[in-house]
Amino acid sequence: MLLAIEQGNTNTLFAVHDGARWLAQWRSATQSTRTADEYAVWLSQLLAMAGLKLGDLDACIISTVVPQSLFNLRNLSRRYLHAEPLVIGENAELGVAIRIDKPSEAGADRLVNAVGAHVAYPGSLIVIDSGTATTFDVVGEDGGFEGGVIAPGINLSMEALHQAAARLPRVAIRRPDRNRVIGADTVSAMQSGVFWGYIALIEGLIDRIRAEYARPMTVIATGGVASLFEGATSKIDHFDSDLTIRGMLEIWRRNQKAPQ
Repeated sequence: MLLAIEQGNTNTLFAVHDGARWLAQWRSATQSTRTADEYAVWLSQLLAMAGLKLGDLDACIISTVVPQSLFNLRNLSRRYLHAEPLVIGENAELGVAIRIDKPSEAGADRLVNAVGAHVAYPGSLIVIDSGTATTFDVVGEDGGFEGGVIAPGINLSMEALHQAAARLPRVAIRRPDRNRVIGADTVSAMQSGVFWGYIALIEGLIDRIRAEYARPMTVIATGGVASLFEGATSKIDHFDSDLTIRGMLEIWRRNQKAPQ
């Protein structure tokens, strides 16, 4: 069985695939100092709840944007799965071109998303991933990664507003009541500014990317807070929460077929 580990700056996803379907998925807060042994104890308990055990796992693929964590994640695979992990950006063949000036700088999460989007949607694509950062990535008709845009994430923006302005409270991100734009108090004004500001950011960048790319493009949104924007804009064609994990599975399969 395959253990897929997708680590972002905020959360880390662990998922188990038996060759036919995903059996279980769990998320934990990303902690760069967490050891392989600590991961193993935590994972063993969750596997047991799903009727599985560490000994059932014999393969691993890792995508991380936190370099400090890779040592411990790699040791988790080697020590407890007895398998050399496939690592995005190191020993994994993506099977697609990376058409940017410095390919080594492309984040593992963005590359995995490009693969996951290409296998599910035809034509040229814009992939929006809303997490710690909000990224807009362009995927060519052949699946090639062609660059994109990186903006601060919505939660990061709200936290920065609270930290920088002494009288502004820390508030939850939410869609304003009745879709109002004009806030009647400080909290609703902050929520409106961040929510509708991000809708304007998303719509504006989609329009600019499409104009510059000069061909039809399908827009897919994914990421931890993507569902917040569902129904708030017609610019996004599909909301796909499985995009990243689909990309990891596809990359794993491509590498099993690759000649040794």
